[in-house]
Amino acid sequence: MICDVRLCVNQNGERQDADVLGDHVFDTNILTVIASESYDDFAKKLQTEMAEACADRRIIITPNLFEGKPYTKADGTNGRFDLAQARAIYNALIRQDYVDDEGALTAEYHEAKRNGTLDFGKVNDLKDGIIAALDMVFNPSSVKPEDARKPKTANFQQENFDKKEFQNLWKRINQRTYYQVNFDTSDLAKKSIKALDDNLKVTEIRIVVEGGSLDNVRDKESLEVGVAMTQGNTRTIHVTEAIGKGVTYDLIGKLVTATGLTRKTIVEILKGIKSTTFHLFKLNPEEFIIKAGLIINDCKALAVIQCVKYEKLNDKFSTDIFTENMLRGKLGINAIESTKLLYDLVVLDSMGTEKNFAESLEHEDDVVVYTKLPNGFYINTPMGKYNPDWAVAFKEGSVKHVYFVAESKGNDLQGSQLRGSEESKIECARRHFKAISDNSYIYDVAKNYKSLYCLY
Repeated sequence: MICDVRLCVNQNGERQDADVLGDHVFDTNILTVIASESYDDFAKKLQTEMAEACADRRIIITPNLFEGKPYTKADGTNGRFDLAQARAIYNALIRQDYVDDEGALTAEYHEAKRNGTLDFGKVNDLKDGIIAALDMVFNPSSVKPEDARKPKTANFQQENFDKKEFQNLWKRINQRTYYQVNFDTSDLAKKSIKALDDNLKVTEIRIVVEGGSLDNVRDKESLEVGVAMTQGNTRTIHVTEAIGKGVTYDLIGKLVTATGLTRKTIVEILKGIKSTTFHLFKLNPEEFIIKAGLIINDCKALAVIQCVKYEKLNDKFSTDIFTENMLRGKLGINAIESTKLLYDLVVLDSMGTEKNFAESLEHEDDVVVYTKLPNGFYINTPMGKYNPDWAVAFKEGSVKHVYFVAESKGNDLQGSQLRGSEESKIECARRHFKAISDNSYIYDVAKNYKSLYCLY
């Protein structure tokens, strides 16, 4: 395996090496390898290659490893291990479980070394020389790469949570509200009727018969078959009605469930649409219900937003919402690592707009701490619960407003969906935060960090 690897650079093109980052150089410069084979096979091959490249370093420990090596005792005496001393050292390693039956250093040895508790028994006065000799042993586990295919669990970073900037932000946004709304349902019905007549389309159901007959189609009685087009051994049959004797749909009930409107309002809407529009239900009932529900909800959202009002509740969110659910993500797939987040991993909904936004927050000096708000933090709206994306705390004095709550919306939402329910939820969030705000933070939509920074 041959790789041409270069160190990272910052936004100014400066190489992020040890001279710049010091001991944190490897926190930034991380090489992730996605192998085209199994992880175990890849790891073993890499370890073997590393061992061969370090030909002067052994893997198996024997008394010969120590013979002739220099040592210095605690009293300052210098010397070199003879064969008897080498055998005594090897036996001591066995007794302390520092070497396994195959002659490899054990996890107990590495742990004791990290903790400074190594004990070699009768030859403990030769400790420094023994450790120096063992440092020449190649440890395969030290070069075992992390399996990037496996989901990584995000760890909560308490030190970021405790920072005064985040605590001040949390105190300002940690407030529940309730909403009141009173709109004219007759006006909503009229707008929904027009929207359905103008925009509702469903996919025509077709049956393609290849080398056979309609006799092979089950439940023919549930289909009214129209024109059949024949080409070779293939017949395309256009279904003019997809509802038969044995199929029933509670159309009104389904739309009541989908929209939250009363049966009376739904009946008024269905009675008002054109007969050609209502006929689409017979062509494809499932799609008719789904799309009609979405269109009515968009109309409802636009009507609601004109008169919704938020008031404070005497209730707050528990801080447990940040730790009650385990976050897991795959690096490079739907997650990136973080030092400024409340977790050491940012789990993302998309690797486009959200990823770019998170990376900007991570690298900007003005940002002290930020978080992707957990699902437990939500705002009640007439269109359902709404979970804002991000909360960001800046350095004191670096911007006019120290705190932001932001949505990172790119071009993922378009057309009717953006104009209707989603945009109305965002507007409800604006009114929620306005109701609880002391003018020390801003809530708005930001496609990127630059647009967020310019909000103030």
